[in-house]
Amino acid sequence: MTASVLTDLHARAAVAGKRVVLSEGNDPRVVAAALVARDTGLAQVSLVGGPDVAAEITRQGGSADRITIYDPQHSDLTPGLADLLVDLRGHKGMTPEKAVEQVQDRLVFAALLVRAGHADGTVGGAVATTSDTVRTALQIIGKAEGAALVSSFFLMVLPEAHASDRDAMIFSDCGLVIDPSAEELAAIAAQAAGSWSALTEREAKVAMLSFSTKGSARHARVDKTTEALAILRAAHPEIDADGEFQFDAAFVPEIGAKKAPESTSAGQANVMIFPNLDAGNIGYKIAQRVGGAKAIGPVLQGLARPANDLSRGCVAEDIVDIIAVTAAQAIALDG
Repeated sequence: MTASVLTDLHARAAVAGKRVVLSEGNDPRVVAAALVARDTGLAQVSLVGGPDVAAEITRQGGSADRITIYDPQHSDLTPGLADLLVDLRGHKGMTPEKAVEQVQDRLVFAALLVRAGHADGTVGGAVATTSDTVRTALQIIGKAEGAALVSSFFLMVLPEAHASDRDAMIFSDCGLVIDPSAEELAAIAAQAAGSWSALTEREAKVAMLSFSTKGSARHARVDKTTEALAILRAAHPEIDADGEFQFDAAFVPEIGAKKAPESTSAGQANVMIFPNLDAGNIGYKIAQRVGGAKAIGPVLQGLARPANDLSRGCVAEDIVDIIAVTAAQAIALDG
């Protein structure tokens, strides 16, 4: 492929001008990424934090008056967001007094901005844990209508001029759902196919991965994967999906043609669905650390609006890429 998937992704995000709020505006890496996103026109970025945010922007050579900063302690939006939090969580015991306190949490404030329509998506997790980031997104932004669950994926960007002639794949779920049922695995596959199309504007070819290819082994774990494929095909006949495949049968054209000659996704898959979190987490890290792939994520899918996590070991470049992914998800949701 001549064009990089990341180049295309950044270009489409820049045209759309989506509003992405970064919840950890006091972190220097987040500020650096915000400045890059602003200067390149990648998105309309805003930062949540206190007076130290403006100071950090200035320290990095930027101009604080060119980026919106939301300080939960002093923002004019805070009272209304606290009221919204009561509306959303009152059935769980949220009181006005608790809401005034919780809205000061930057993850909560950013998610409320998205829920209230002041931003198209949010990014956090450079400081906060994945559990806090995901829980806040679920409680405030919520699942998309009709979504069976919230899952995650990694966009795996392959090294330039890779022997496979590919530039990227999606691996899912590698970060959230530990041991999905067949029904959940089918839902993850459908979400990941949609994520691939949203990020790349290319057709998804889904592989349901296993230690078996087309009945080469018999086991209950293989049965779960084949059952998931049947559920996926029944619910989404428009998705090109097949399995069960060992990874090489899904990835290598010659092997796919030999082991599954009638399949249109064997050897051509760009969306790899792992049977559980053990396999997914191990798989993406091998591809990253041994294969040299760039792993962007974990990216959440199945939410009503984009809310994405970061690794606490991330660098500014990683955050810039997640901003682009978040913008692309918002573009897809908004049609």
